[in-house]
Amino acid sequence: MTTDASSPADPKIALNGNRRSAVVTQGPNRAAARSYLRAAGMSDADFDKPMIAIVNTWSTITPCNMHLDRLANDVRAGIVAAGGWPVDFNTVMVTDGISMGTPGMKASLISREVIADSIELAVEGHQLDGVVCIVGCDKTIPAAAMALARMDIPGLVYYGGTIMPGTVGTAEVSVQEVFEAIGAHGAGKIDDAQLKIVESAVCPGAGACGGQFTANTMAMALSVMGISPMGANDVPAVDPSKAAEGERCGRLIVERTLAGDNARKYITRDSLKNAAVAVSASGGSTNAVMHLTAIAIEAGVDFGVEDCHQACVEAPVICDLKPGGRFLASHLYAAGGTRLVTQRLAEAGKIVDAPTVTGRSLFAEAVEAEEAPGQIVVTTMDAPVMARGSYAVIYGDIAPEGAIIKLTGHAIDVFEGPACVFDSEEDAFHAVQDGSVGEGDVIIIRYEGPRGGPGMREMLQVTAALKGRGINNVALLTDGRFSGASYGFVAGHVSPEAAVGGPIALVRDGDRIRIDVTNRRIDVDVDLATRRAGFSPRAITPVHGVFAKYRASVASASQGAVTIPNPPPAQVPAAAKAHQEA
Repeated sequence: MTTDASSPADPKIALNGNRRSAVVTQGPNRAAARSYLRAAGMSDADFDKPMIAIVNTWSTITPCNMHLDRLANDVRAGIVAAGGWPVDFNTVMVTDGISMGTPGMKASLISREVIADSIELAVEGHQLDGVVCIVGCDKTIPAAAMALARMDIPGLVYYGGTIMPGTVGTAEVSVQEVFEAIGAHGAGKIDDAQLKIVESAVCPGAGACGGQFTANTMAMALSVMGISPMGANDVPAVDPSKAAEGERCGRLIVERTLAGDNARKYITRDSLKNAAVAVSASGGSTNAVMHLTAIAIEAGVDFGVEDCHQACVEAPVICDLKPGGRFLASHLYAAGGTRLVTQRLAEAGKIVDAPTVTGRSLFAEAVEAEEAPGQIVVTTMDAPVMARGSYAVIYGDIAPEGAIIKLTGHAIDVFEGPACVFDSEEDAFHAVQDGSVGEGDVIIIRYEGPRGGPGMREMLQVTAALKGRGINNVALLTDGRFSGASYGFVAGHVSPEAAVGGPIALVRDGDRIRIDVTNRRIDVDVDLATRRAGFSPRAITPVHGVFAKYRASVASASQGAVTIPNPPPAQVPAAAKAHQEA
């Protein structure tokens, strides 16, 4: 006779509500397990409490995560106060900012999968009842939501918060400025001493990158999705009120666990669409497309890149935030935060009401927004920062399964120019720095996709170098990704990628590339079918260990670059399919 892992090992023991941990803590057959737990501090009375995992991505290597150990103390206190028993686990993290432009950046997206897997293993291995995931740097945030969606048990995600602005003279600065300063230094516009001033100023303390880059984008997305408590993620890392938010998260997870409210109550098609609309309205990172798609796949929800595109069609940009705007996440918090953005979207009918982990509906949370008098960070639907959304999904000869193009920071609808082709990020960066790339060019960086990299690096070093050198009339296409801090006429996630023989691998220097945002096309003026005859993709660098595992199992960027078996087919609109068949 077999026993389901979610049922008590002793049939005489009844589960207490949603208490999965009874299979570990209850009955005479579990005496050995309890002996270990007693050594870890539990007593007889504690064995009847829900056991709550605090999964922490704390690390001392980066400001994004270096304070999360302290936040765990607050969460722990909230769990205990609400009648739960907290248990702590750590998982890995890879910081994009430090690894950007190096081989280490290949580990970043791969870490998303490792983090999700490790959360699942720790929680399922001990049959814990609920989970609080404390997150900081970019990939830790979607990874936490992916794990909760996969396990479908009570859980929430608590973001460590944004960093505060640095200052250079009277100007407030973020990490965006130091990457652009590298380009300015390469162009001889600033010297070593000036570069060091910027370098020393942009990260004044704890917290994740300060603009509406990937971390703050995903923190907002999860709040609007309902899997993070509204308001908790907005509070900056060093703000004194962060402690109260941590305690609130601890109390809430015990409430959700006792109520049996599993993660997929909050991760639905409606909530994912709400999150995508918020990303568009905030001018957020294109990485959100991949992450929201991956979360949906883990939850078994029919939602993909075309849904993200439609969110941008429906929702104009109403937040004046970097990288394309003027302000930082700390300014948004002072202006009214995610609640204010949600209120604007709800009033305009751009989102629908949905449950959240606070126990209140999304609209009930939004109605309590407090707009700071005279704030200019969040505009209105009648006077948006941009009439269109912050990105678009486009197709065409070069991207039959799609690419994501940024629309913030420029007003270009059509760009045409000769291709300058590079088979690695490093080659492109050196070409920019030595002046080989000029105005009017279409830079193509390939073999940087999920399999080709492997790991799909971000091209911030290249885009920032272009900005720093004052080269503005260029386009950039890649089967890799872009940092949330990148802006300009750039399109990433080109699928299929070069490493699997995607059309981007066939492009040569000098080919005329045309990018048409309105008609959602990226095309080249050569017969790719003729060029493909006899073509085989360039040999990619052999890898081993986790990089080899990832390369062998990762899906296309258009499918969220997930590593779970059999992801659904990529969403491709009928018009693009007809063009491919023709």
